[in-house]
Amino acid sequence: MLTYTLRYAYYPGCVAQGACRELHQSTVALSKALDIELVELKKASCCGSGTFKEDSQLLEDTVNARNIALAEELNLPLLTHCSTCQGVIGHVDERLKECQETDPAYVEQVNGFLCKEGCSPYRGSTEVKHLLYALIKDYGLEEIKKRVTHKLTGLKCAAFYGCYLLRAQKSMPYDDPFQPEGMENVFRVLQATPIYYKGRTQCCGWPLASYATEQSFKMAGMHIQEAIDAGADCMVTPCPLCHLNLDSRQPEVEKVIGQKLGLPVLHLPQLIALAVGVSPKELGLQRHIVSTKPVLAKLGLTA
Repeated sequence: MLTYTLRYAYYPGCVAQGACRELHQSTVALSKALDIELVELKKASCCGSGTFKEDSQLLEDTVNARNIALAEELNLPLLTHCSTCQGVIGHVDERLKECQETDPAYVEQVNGFLCKEGCSPYRGSTEVKHLLYALIKDYGLEEIKKRVTHKLTGLKCAAFYGCYLLRAQKSMPYDDPFQPEGMENVFRVLQATPIYYKGRTQCCGWPLASYATEQSFKMAGMHIQEAIDAGADCMVTPCPLCHLNLDSRQPEVEKVIGQKLGLPVLHLPQLIALAVGVSPKELGLQRHIVSTKPVLAKLGLTA
């Protein structure tokens, strides 16, 4: 058992507090089960999901410098549980740290806007880390293994990393951006079986959904079908936007591709929390569009 408590400045993001409330719910439940303290950044703003820079890179940098500065005020690392938030905020942090060496005037410009609003300046004194890699690198797979009370034996899990978590930042120190193993290693610790398929590191199609809906749904359908063909009982994703396209819109995806899918899609903290004894109801598994009951039945659990 851990003799200390990890602490993070928790950045829940927008989707986990709206359309995917079960992600926030399960992240909090898992953290409590693992004795991890989350200090929620209630004053944080939307990261922009990569859209701010279409109008202004300075806008994206300033908004997210403020988000990072809120974590710096607490002297804590900023924890995300959304691949898109991680990609955007992590990349801003990476870029501004580089600018501190190569273009300090630009960082001063960003901080000038923050000071005008009465915000703390960006210092570049912390790091931005996704829940997946916080659990692997900070908490440790062996420590997670010690906490497992309900092994996920027999459950075949297909990771869906998506693209932002792996390749939005220049540096990916925790995993291979093209052949990652982080989620699969977590599955193994939980005694679940990892399923490999072609689309696990590709885009889910969400960024296309507003202007090329059919193409977006075809992309999602292709990935889901590949996972089914590989024998998956469920998909597991570290991104709520991927979850929206793969789970919430799966009935619409089925209509576009003309075939039934019915593959449950779990958030990463939901899967881990099941293994460490958190109840399905506490994890919001009843909120999913595609029923998670087949997954629970395979594990001998009920909703």
